[in-house]
Amino acid sequence: MKVFSISRMLVAMGFLMSVSIACSDDDDNTTPDPVVVPNDVQLKDAGTLGKVLTDKDGKTLYFFTKDVGGVSACTGGCLTTWPIFSAPATAKIDAGLNAADFKTITRADGATQTTYKGWPLYYYKDDAVAGDTKGEGVGTRWYVAKTKYTVMLENSQLVGLDGKSYKADLTEGTGETQFLVDSLGRTLYAFARDSSGINNFTTNDATHDASWPIYSAEISDLPSALNKADFGSITVFGKKQLTYKGWPLYYFGPDAMTPGMTKGVSVPKPGVWPIVNKDSPLAPK
Repeated sequence: MKVFSISRMLVAMGFLMSVSIACSDDDDNTTPDPVVVPNDVQLKDAGTLGKVLTDKDGKTLYFFTKDVGGVSACTGGCLTTWPIFSAPATAKIDAGLNAADFKTITRADGATQTTYKGWPLYYYKDDAVAGDTKGEGVGTRWYVAKTKYTVMLENSQLVGLDGKSYKADLTEGTGETQFLVDSLGRTLYAFARDSSGINNFTTNDATHDASWPIYSAEISDLPSALNKADFGSITVFGKKQLTYKGWPLYYFGPDAMTPGMTKGVSVPKPGVWPIVNKDSPLAPK
């Protein structure tokens, strides 16, 4: 009887050891959780500012209104306050972003910088942590980078089709002027002969209208310096035309949809097709 009991004990011990070894083997083969690597460019909610572009750590990225035609105007000491953003060549981006909208430029100092829809991207030095947007509106020239600006601001020298330089009051001379552009930096104009909410130029003749195509857009995001209440829309031959302070907005055909071009300010003479900005008067009733 004792032999039988000892045998049973040995069998039981062997079984327990095999279970223990099996469990140990299972533990050794446990697959660790994959490491989640954040995308190099992300879309983050910035409260009242809506969705903004950030880097992989959630740090906010910005546009500079002096960056005409995709060339960075921030140099020297400016870069201390506004360091450039440069994503890897094989950057990963969040869903909702289009890879074709991102490019890389080589700056005059030899550094590479990432652009979005032609706008070079920067950080702001006073943004201490992810989610800060302290650079919004700084100097009326710096704004958070967004995907859906209906209208942006540009600061540059006005140069007419006649090759002459113009100031903000459209007299000849040099000086930086701030004015409204579309999301890609293409200049928007008003027609002096229009009245509030009334387009007196467009005729629905393709050849005629190509000289001054209407700007057709629905208001989405705006830089904080602009007042959404100043914008509206009208219907022109079945198309929506954006208005600003009552002025219907147009492109100039010979600008060839090129960011930074302001040729229309001199056609047929200064003041007939002015740029528009915060100082523009309300369109007449």
